[in-house]
Amino acid sequence: MRTRLRIITLFFTAFILSTGLAFCQTEKTQLPPEATEFYEPVPPKVDPGKTTLDPPSDAIVLFSGKDLDMWQSAKDGSFPKWKVTDGTFVVEKGTGDIQTKQAFGDVQLHIEWRSPQVIVGEGQGRGNSGIFLMGMYELQVLDSYESKTYTNGQAASIYKQSVPLVNATKAPTEWEVYDVIFSAPKFNANGIVTKPATITVLHNGVLVQNHFALRGPTEYIGIPNYKAHADKLPLKLQDHGNPVSYRNIWVREL
Repeated sequence: MRTRLRIITLFFTAFILSTGLAFCQTEKTQLPPEATEFYEPVPPKVDPGKTTLDPPSDAIVLFSGKDLDMWQSAKDGSFPKWKVTDGTFVVEKGTGDIQTKQAFGDVQLHIEWRSPQVIVGEGQGRGNSGIFLMGMYELQVLDSYESKTYTNGQAASIYKQSVPLVNATKAPTEWEVYDVIFSAPKFNANGIVTKPATITVLHNGVLVQNHFALRGPTEYIGIPNYKAHADKLPLKLQDHGNPVSYRNIWVREL
């Protein structure tokens, strides 16, 4: 008897479910296609540029190959001592880091760099510089083509935090390209981080950092730990003593 009741119960359950499903499908097909279409907001038009070297029309160009007017010394705000030649600028050893005059938060960043043409040193002493989002979150610049070092310190690493998914570094004679999407951290009124900074990086068109959540500002020694800071801060490039070259730098505020 129990078996018979169970079969009847299962039959009616299946009937109800199938009827409900059919009803849902009928209701769905009655909706006109316009019900899921909308026309606002309208995305603003942006000219992407004729070539991959051209910045999009809504970009803030930080270096176009002519001068360093958009930059200043990170130490004292004076004009940078790094040398501009042939559409590029080169780290001048011992003159210190440089940073943008303008502050940024959430950005899309495009930046191109090249290791020194004369190979000197090994590991962290070979073509070393760094790109610091908000002046404190470092995307590593390093000649990692044929050089060994700790993997969370090689090219395209989030320094001392995240190893790149692959090593997409070219030979020192060639230009490297970073395309970056960076979201600044968010803090509450008590200075506690409520949303960590995140970063996505393509190195020469290859995904190497996939929406990585930073654990705090870059630290050479010790564990990173967030401390509340402004919503926007300058972008900084590091003088690590090696003549690394840069060109074609622009950002889009997000």
